[in-house]
Amino acid sequence: MRAVVLINAAAGSIDETSTNREAERIREAFRAAGVDVEVEAVEGGHMPEAVQRAAASDVDAIVVGGGDGTISAAAGALGRCSKPLGILPLGTLNHFAKDLGIPLELEDAARTIAEGHVIEVDLGEVNGRSFINNSSIGLYPKAVEDRDRQRERHGRGKWAAMVRATLQAFRRFQVLRVRIEAEGKELFLSTPLVMIGNNHYDVSLLEAGGRERLDRGELSVYVARVTGRAAMLKLLARAAVGRLEQSRDFEAMLVPDMRIEAGGREVRVALDGEVTRMALPLEYRIRPKALRVLVPASGA
Repeated sequence: MRAVVLINAAAGSIDETSTNREAERIREAFRAAGVDVEVEAVEGGHMPEAVQRAAASDVDAIVVGGGDGTISAAAGALGRCSKPLGILPLGTLNHFAKDLGIPLELEDAARTIAEGHVIEVDLGEVNGRSFINNSSIGLYPKAVEDRDRQRERHGRGKWAAMVRATLQAFRRFQVLRVRIEAEGKELFLSTPLVMIGNNHYDVSLLEAGGRERLDRGELSVYVARVTGRAAMLKLLARAAVGRLEQSRDFEAMLVPDMRIEAGGREVRVALDGEVTRMALPLEYRIRPKALRVLVPASGA
């Protein structure tokens, strides 16, 4: 097998000054696994272009190292070609890799890729943008946007910045008036948070849990039916003890596609932990088996 390895120089477990050392460690891991690789360090926003160049080459697989945001950017570009994606979980949380059963240790992940076991998994999509894990509007995107602003301006660590940003989001608590259309039905409500998952999640509301499968061809939609801080905190408490889906203040559904309308012309949207602004309405759909991924033989 021949592969190109694209690593995100800004991934959570890579210090910028040690990128070359990390690249050599990756080469050694693949050499031991019997895979001939070329390693390229890619700056954040250029990952889709790097993936497209690799897809046009004669390699057998495209391996991407980074966190969920990086893997998501690569998957969106790679979902249009037949070459499989190999994953090196080099980020902070690595939800996608965990749900696929991909080992988190570099050497084990390299061996998984060398084994060459490929499965097809779904991708979520909103207004033409793909996501591998989940997308959301409301409280969470605002908190992530503030977290990134704090890290850039004040140099705070990711977790410290997120805690502070979440507290600020609650302090400035706002709700969205939305109309959700799915499977011929309409839902009108005020909500601080709507989360849309690529396949079914075990959820704890603000933090998505795990997924047993990624090939069921469905979006999971989770809506908080609360309009105040106290009610939202109560909902989070239910989530913490695994009783979220029993709450009357929580709406959950599984659909192949959906449409969200809200006031204004655009809205903040979180996609796999990255925030962008999108024009309304938001058109969500599942793309069944759109991505080929290298996983352990016993994987998802």
